[in-house]
Amino acid sequence: MACSYRVLPRAFFDASPLQVAPALLGKLLIRRQQGRERRVRLVETEAYLGSGDAAAHSAVGRTARNAVLFGPPGHLYIYLIYGMHLCLNVSTLPDGQAGGVLFRAAEEEGVPPLTLSGPGRLARALDVTRASNGCDLTKRGEIFLADDGFRPEEIIVTPRVGIRKAALLPNRFLLPGHAAVTRPRGPVLETLRDSS
Repeated sequence: MACSYRVLPRAFFDASPLQVAPALLGKLLIRRQQGRERRVRLVETEAYLGSGDAAAHSAVGRTARNAVLFGPPGHLYIYLIYGMHLCLNVSTLPDGQAGGVLFRAAEEEGVPPLTLSGPGRLARALDVTRASNGCDLTKRGEIFLADDGFRPEEIIVTPRVGIRKAALLPNRFLLPGHAAVTRPRGPVLETLRDSS
């Protein structure tokens, strides 16, 4: 399956999670494994703001577990929830500042396309393990992020879901009406439109 794309540069992630999260919608998360390349298009993301965000893993300060979030931007941060689901995130902001974006849902290329609804299902479908924690997503390796020119016409902003702390912040971004978006969809707080 021919597809032209460019790997997202580190500068793309060297910004606030609130800028990076909507900018990631429509981008490709690419997984290379055993000679095969799988591409999933991100359709839902969530921003986590660092020390001032009670729901962020970095709110407690730097630890061995969350060190990737404090490192250079553009690295994969993986953690386990409910003792069973892995969640994939990318670090944002300059080295030494903590911020991250959670990949909540995606659609894999194919006929028909495969909807990967929820962060645990996404990690499981791509066969990503904790061994990939810290992987540089700005380099063509086993897993990386790329742009193939797709631009969403609209992006919906809602409160975050699946958490209790700081849940009402308008930090969840999704493509409207997409089948892979996780439930509940939440109240629409804002609609962002492509101005190009």
